[in-house]
Amino acid sequence: MPITPTEKIWMNGELVAWEDAKIHVLTHTLHYGTGVFEGIRAYETADGPAIFRLTDHIERLHTSARILGMPLPYTVDQLVEATKDVVRASGLPSAYIRPIAYYGYGEMGLNTIPCSVDVAIACWPWGAYLGDDALTKGVRLKTSSWTRIDHNSMPPAAKTTGNYVNSTLAKVEAVNAGYDEALLLSNQGFVSECTGENVFVARHGKLLTPPLAAGALEGITQSSVTTIARDLGFDVETSNIARSDCYIAEEMFLCGTAAEVSAVNSVDDRAIPCPGPMTASIGETYHKAIRGEVDRYKDWVEHVG
Repeated sequence: MPITPTEKIWMNGELVAWEDAKIHVLTHTLHYGTGVFEGIRAYETADGPAIFRLTDHIERLHTSARILGMPLPYTVDQLVEATKDVVRASGLPSAYIRPIAYYGYGEMGLNTIPCSVDVAIACWPWGAYLGDDALTKGVRLKTSSWTRIDHNSMPPAAKTTGNYVNSTLAKVEAVNAGYDEALLLSNQGFVSECTGENVFVARHGKLLTPPLAAGALEGITQSSVTTIARDLGFDVETSNIARSDCYIAEEMFLCGTAAEVSAVNSVDDRAIPCPGPMTASIGETYHKAIRGEVDRYKDWVEHVG
């Protein structure tokens, strides 16, 4: 999706003009993929823009940095306030937000210890990643020929820039084959996640979602959806899921900050009921919760002010 420029980007403690937010071609992370980032959304509410689970996202940014051994020069609280500043400066009622921490210019080579760490936060208007009607019409999945990265090769628990080469290869393969999204399997052959979303599969009336051991990122939307599902009275379990479980799923959906809640209508051309009743109920509640319209989830939204 094309990016629509906004007014300001936060870089290393300052709001700079969008067109001035530049880095050098020899920036370390550009060459080695050693950055960490987040995807966050702000939504229009009756009380102005509110950011969904902002602090949780910034805490995960710090967690990713710790896994990578990257010392972030800003605290969680400082980055929370900086994110609000960026959204406020944009004037947008809703926005997609991208914080990123990266090793900057001045050092080259694989040793990151001498490198400086730079941090930037941008936001812009961006619609639902898999389409505005993905909840009702669903998306077509293809099992990827690419295996999800393994814990002892690249840390899937960290949201690092380099990890997404794996996702990009799978995504492009699926799109070129005429599908909407790719389903990635672990080295053991279990369902891991899609290229940018966590997976939920309904079997025998229960919702199953893959464990972190299968290479799935610990999703913040996944956590929200699990809470919503249980509050609605549905059984949710973290469990290994076989590829064939998807083929005979009673219903199936994906979730993530960019994709929100998106139903799945087929996997490898095996039709899946879409949208299933659990998917529809969870999706409807989620879309209200992210806009601060559900009292029990009010603490999930942080108003920009």
